Amino acid sequence: MDYYFPFGQKLHPLVQEDQSPKKVFVLGVYASAVHARWKQDGRILCQALAVASEPRIFWDGNEEEARKIIAGIKIPRELGDLEPAGKNLNGPSAKALEQQILAPLGFTRPDAWLCDLLPEARLNSSQVKAIQSRYDPIREEYGLNPVTVPNRPSRFCDETRAAEITEELLRSQAGLLVLLGDIPIREYLNRAARVPYRTLQEYTNLYGYGNASPVEIGGRTLQVLPLAHPRQIGGLGTHSQHWHETHRRWESKAPQEVTK
Repeated sequence: MDYYFPFGQKLHPLVQEDQSPKKVFVLGVYASAVHARWKQDGRILCQALAVASEPRIFWDGNEEEARKIIAGIKIPRELGDLEPAGKNLNGPSAKALEQQILAPLGFTRPDAWLCDLLPEARLNSSQVKAIQSRYDPIREEYGLNPVTVPNRPSRFCDETRAAEITEELLRSQAGLLVLLGDIPIREYLNRAARVPYRTLQEYTNLYGYGNASPVEIGGRTLQVLPLAHPRQIGGLGTHSQHWHETHRRWESKAPQEVTK
């Protein structure tokens, strides 16, 4: 089934493009979207409306790319225009990943195979509210498409998806698996391996934050390193100050390379 954003862009999955062997495999939760600022007669109707799938997984929010994508979205002239949202609203998780996770470990993005439990964007509560208050009331009048991108689910990974991720992990040949936050631990790792923890806090209590431990997945032993989600790490929006500060302390110790 096809899903559509406001103003007609079709949702598409985001997967790792360069599938050559990698040193680290990063597993997040779900893909994000390109966000646009919607303006009409000089007024801002919405600061950040999700209007398209990102051009690649863990996109860094490149403004030139954002402008090109948004320029290709046609809206009725009477409804104003779209422009890239603020720099902190496109790609912030990718920046936190590259600068505050990969770099301290001694890796760069080309060293990493990136994956999400759910490889497509979903609408969070703020996006749903924006669509319901600004877009839906004028949709029929202007012949706009209904927004069919699903809302953020309560679960992101089932047994079938877990098996697909394991296949990707093994194909990547990475020696280190980085999990971003509680959800990949609970929904993927607890399906793929036998481990005595289900949350980042439980892992931290056992091994310490930022310390890797061996895990067998798909018949192969590799190091697993659960860390806080980029939202927490980068202090993005509503976030946990505890995990933000915990990760900053880990960064400041200049961790040795876990594996190469």
